[in-house]
Amino acid sequence: MANKSSVFDMIGPVMIGPSSSHTAGVVRIARAAIRILGELPEEASITFYNSFARTYEGHGSDRAILGGLMDFKTDDARIKNALEIAKEKNLKYTFKSIGNSSVHHPNTIKLQLKKGNKSVEVVGESLGGGVINIAEVDGFVANFSAQNHTLIIKADDISGAIAFISSVIAQEKTNIATMSVSRKGKNDMACHVIEMDSGIKEITTLYLKSLPWVRDLIYIPDINL
Repeated sequence: MANKSSVFDMIGPVMIGPSSSHTAGVVRIARAAIRILGELPEEASITFYNSFARTYEGHGSDRAILGGLMDFKTDDARIKNALEIAKEKNLKYTFKSIGNSSVHHPNTIKLQLKKGNKSVEVVGESLGGGVINIAEVDGFVANFSAQNHTLIIKADDISGAIAFISSVIAQEKTNIATMSVSRKGKNDMACHVIEMDSGIKEITTLYLKSLPWVRDLIYIPDINL
């Protein structure tokens, strides 16, 4: 049986470690999360659920998540030394494990990240083959893959908001692949998650941010997570 130090001796062309779910998917969840935060975190609370809770050390998911939080790609050889590198970079982190949560996907990670006065909570699922789903952002249902250009807009829940945002994006001549809206209650804050086939200009994101009913906007361009 491989020990914790030897699983990362298996270095392939597209990922570090023995399992795409436990390494590549984990790295990608973390890299998506730091883009939602907008920068590399100073502090991270990391909760592993279900199968991850039982295997995160032996399969190297602990190093994979820290590597992703430092923006290492899935094939970066530094991942196998991520625990030591995180200490050198003064990244403060804690690991928690919850082994039996029926409401979570078998391979789920919750990240609570902080940098200065900025913070974010992201729940991600590793679906296999390196594919991920960002299930929640700050308590809102999100469900996006981070494989497309993605807009996350937190806004007041007002009539016509969805149609207006869609019309602004349409001016860019980009196609909306998926769009979902989650809200905490009627006429409360809503979170719009929009995946697009191509990118949008900075002037468009600045315009959307300037709208009085838009509280926050995050744009994640098409990147190789």
